[in-house]
Amino acid sequence: MVEELLKELELTREKMIQAALEKGVSHKETINLSKELDRLLNEYDTNGKSK
Repeated sequence: MVEELLKELELTREKMIQAALEKGVSHKETINLSKELDRLLNEYDTNGKSK
């Protein structure tokens, strides 16, 4: 579970960086990916680190 979460975190981070480079940091896609990354980081902080 933790490994899958870490993989998803990394993939989302890479997508967000690519979207920011191609479309800009204020583009809707970049912002949505940033929010998803925040959600995943919160999930990892809550569930992943302790396991």
